[in-house]
Amino acid sequence: MNVDDSAPPLLRGGADLAAEYLAGIEGDPVWQPTPGPVRDQWAQAALPESGLAADALLADIREQVLRHPMGNGHRAFFGWVNAAPEPAALAGAWLAAASNPSSAGGDHAGVLVERTVVRWIAQLVGFPHEDGAGLLTSGASMATIIAVGAARQRVLASLGWDVRQSGLAGAPVLTAYAGAEAHSCVRKAVELLGIGAKHLRTVPMRDGRLDPAALASLIEADRAAGLHPFLAVASAGTVNTGAIDPLDEVADICEQEKVWFHVDGAYGGFGVLDPDVAGAFRGMARADSLALDPHKWLQVPIGVGCLLVADREQLRATYSLVPPYLQDESDDRIGWYSEYGIEQTRQFRALPVWATLKGRGRAGVSADITACTAAARSLVRLIAAQPELKLAAPVQLSIVAYRWAPDGVDQAEADRVTAALPTAINLRGRVFVTGSVYEDRPILRACLINPLVGDEQLRLLVAETLAAASELTG
Repeated sequence: MNVDDSAPPLLRGGADLAAEYLAGIEGDPVWQPTPGPVRDQWAQAALPESGLAADALLADIREQVLRHPMGNGHRAFFGWVNAAPEPAALAGAWLAAASNPSSAGGDHAGVLVERTVVRWIAQLVGFPHEDGAGLLTSGASMATIIAVGAARQRVLASLGWDVRQSGLAGAPVLTAYAGAEAHSCVRKAVELLGIGAKHLRTVPMRDGRLDPAALASLIEADRAAGLHPFLAVASAGTVNTGAIDPLDEVADICEQEKVWFHVDGAYGGFGVLDPDVAGAFRGMARADSLALDPHKWLQVPIGVGCLLVADREQLRATYSLVPPYLQDESDDRIGWYSEYGIEQTRQFRALPVWATLKGRGRAGVSADITACTAAARSLVRLIAAQPELKLAAPVQLSIVAYRWAPDGVDQAEADRVTAALPTAINLRGRVFVTGSVYEDRPILRACLINPLVGDEQLRLLVAETLAAASELTG
């Protein structure tokens, strides 16, 4: 990076160090355990009395932090749903930190950029929008909490209960619905907002996807028992296998039952940009709320989620509280972003997303998504060619769930080896993959959201899986 000599030394050195780190990612192991002495050093580090000079501080960052990365910048990283660094987004994040406004509201570029970005995201995924009906959040978990809070407010108001004034003690009992593969943030939101986990119904699955008939039956049974169904959550790409629930059918049920329809598109929602799978997302645009994570498939730095809503004023009715010291004399009918969610002071999250979308454009983002889904299909073919490996679930997007399961090996042994494989593979340092459980059996799950992944990395993943399995069984 080229930083003017008049800039503070920390900025010049930090830019050079970032460039050095990014240039060297592919030459290092994807991941390796943090050595014990380094762990001890962090655990015992004392708060310094005096500050370090710029060179010494940057040297500490290089040696103590950057030498022990998570690994997600490497093309052979297939773990969880963690994006690689994207240059335009990094520039946006750097400059957002440099300007450092609060994006709670007010007349400044941070707010205008966020409105633009929310509108662009809605356009990307085909969600109806009006001046960007939604907001950026710390991630889809926070977006889900905000959405569930709005759904709770709507149904209780319809029942004559003012939850903001009276709380939940004595309130009508509400019930919510989500598939067995729904993200854990749904349960967290239901617990935090006082609905209670026992009132979150787990909808049975059919072929790895939420069963609409079962959803309708559960809602009917709860109404008959005098309860108040208020929320149904469907996944536009589950984290375990990338499965897309039958969104249009769930939307039909929610519309008929007057239940808030929330779609979790945190990982997979941007998959609608791949023409080969776009049809599976039919119904997503009918949601009352849609959670997305730009910090996943759009490759922006961690800490940027997005909530899109069909009714902006429902969010405002749920969260708006404007004390005298925050009153704004402008005639902006939308008001401050802090009226639409939980946060008051809000990070300038929009600039990294804006920089990415400006730098890539719709065509570039679509090409990135399509490259990832195509790579997943290539990995499926490589796995199918290996007698020792079996797919664990159909592949719709860019997550490939598989197992070590050679013919003639009993299921208990296959499950033992499969469960041990992620750690064994990762310790070898050449690829990184995570494990999970699907249909009560362990799996390996390779998540492909780095558009730079090629055949070399896919073949390496398969080879490392087989090599690690050989070590575990030899």
